[in-house]
Amino acid sequence: MRSWLRQHRRALAAALARLAAQKGAAALNALVIGIALALPAGGYTLLENLRAAAGGVRLEPQISVFLRPEAARAEAEALAARLAREPRVRELRFVPREQALKELQAVEGLAELVAALEKNPLPDALVLRLHDAAASGAAAAATLEAFAAELRALPVVADVQADSLWARRLAALAVTARQAIALLAALLAFGLVAITFNTVRLQMLTQRSEIEVAKLIGATDAFIRRPFFYLGALLGIAGGLLALAILWASIAILNTGVKELASTYGSAFRLRHLSGDAAATLVLFSAVLGWLGAFLSVSNHLRKI
Repeated sequence: MRSWLRQHRRALAAALARLAAQKGAAALNALVIGIALALPAGGYTLLENLRAAAGGVRLEPQISVFLRPEAARAEAEALAARLAREPRVRELRFVPREQALKELQAVEGLAELVAALEKNPLPDALVLRLHDAAASGAAAAATLEAFAAELRALPVVADVQADSLWARRLAALAVTARQAIALLAALLAFGLVAITFNTVRLQMLTQRSEIEVAKLIGATDAFIRRPFFYLGALLGIAGGLLALAILWASIAILNTGVKELASTYGSAFRLRHLSGDAAATLVLFSAVLGWLGAFLSVSNHLRKI
């Protein structure tokens, strides 16, 4: 065990020595990796911040049932009681016409208009949420629309609005954004592997004679590979840390504008940085990509020797 640890310490020291000997090239490679990683990481961070900003808004589709103006309160309460017993209904809220008028008066700019009305033009309303409506997909939307059609057929109902379309559009936009970020991350990951592959290949070409001599005196492939594996992983770690630094600086700059915009809405919203777990995952992912590039490069080169 001690011998194994000693070999790994020597391999790590050799990788660090190679990086120190070529500081300029290593710094440029790490910077390229950092910029490439910062792009998908920034997209993911912005998407998570937008999701947090919308956290107070209920995105779950609902059905709004408006009763006929001539419907008696007893009829409205009877319908509410009936729908409350409906197995498909998860949540029901009865909005009397008086409460609806008060809510309309509270809207800025409409108080004087409402005060000028001779009578309350608003009907009683029911707001429903179904058990299956929170799920995404065509099946949930079909369930919502089918139940809305049943409600429209009731004689006491004047109109029914099922706002499933905008919810489906919003969910589709979120899925599309995640897919775009994942695709960008995958493309850039191939680029990072290629960068590490080329860096390690150049290192092995400069040490080709040393590698051949080591092979002649009995060095195993694992012994030869180990320092280059550490070299690739260290480049990946450096690139991941630079990506976090770029992301932190970008969010700090954006927050100056976000602060002013949020203050106009009376909000204290600020863009948040990646969580500790997400940041660690980014650095680990970068290290794995660096190791993979080194593995492919060393394996390819040793096959040619």
